[in-house]
Amino acid sequence: MTATGTQTKTRISLKNILYATDFSPAAAAALPYVKGLSKQYGATAHAVHVRMPATYPIVGPEMMPQVIEAAEEQAKFEAQQLHEMLAGIPHDVAVTEGVLWPTITDMIREKNIDLVVIGTRGRTGVGRTLLGSVAEEIFRRAPCPVLTVGPHISQDTARRLEMREILYATDFSPESLTALPYALSLAQEHQARLTVLHVTAEPEVGELVHAGNYIESTKRRLAELVPAEIKAWCEPNFRVEQGPVAKKILEVATAIGADLIVLGIDGSPGHRGTSSHRFRPTAHYVVTQAECPVLTVRG
Repeated sequence: MTATGTQTKTRISLKNILYATDFSPAAAAALPYVKGLSKQYGATAHAVHVRMPATYPIVGPEMMPQVIEAAEEQAKFEAQQLHEMLAGIPHDVAVTEGVLWPTITDMIREKNIDLVVIGTRGRTGVGRTLLGSVAEEIFRRAPCPVLTVGPHISQDTARRLEMREILYATDFSPESLTALPYALSLAQEHQARLTVLHVTAEPEVGELVHAGNYIESTKRRLAELVPAEIKAWCEPNFRVEQGPVAKKILEVATAIGADLIVLGIDGSPGHRGTSSHRFRPTAHYVVTQAECPVLTVRG
């Protein structure tokens, strides 16, 4: 699929879903989405827990067999936990030692992963919300879409999984347009109402006279992104808002009762260009503050 002039004849296929967990409450919050999406799409769930490399206490050689055996028993226990958590759906589990990202990227490649699902816990920094480095590394670097379940999501998972209201935000950059086929496909699959949003900065005083014209022309530009055949099953809603990008995305999501927010993001390490929709800092804020899951697609 291409973002501009998007075709919807080929729907998004979810055959393999990767669930990364550290057994924390944040990871547990993402589990219902793994199971729900696996059932909806007939997908196989691949659960992985990456343990930090073992650091053994200073003991005599005679004690090392017992120490190693205890570590192996712990790994077996964690694997059994994962099997129990994913009971009822096709799945496999892996408990391994190592560095998280290389392990994740290897699994994405080896298992032909279509979607990564992670939970994250936001923490407040000075002046803005920050993501944990692990969650951010995954959705910035994963070659497939990532569904992030943040700390403010309601417990009404069944409603969210119905995806009746989907919000897609774009600044028309190539990075943000990468996510459009996913928004269209998911809206079609779930017969959802699709809101296409563009957020622009507050106009300067001298531009106020033309604000109305700008909004209407931008709405037309948004409409041009959506293929005509979409209207056969969905009446997209096009919105243009002015103000801080991340806050406006969240405001609109709350106003329409969004079940999913879809963002295309730039994943280039260290990129700070303005062409990435200001989505690099925006993604931090939206993912940790949204009341619904956020699907990020790396451009």
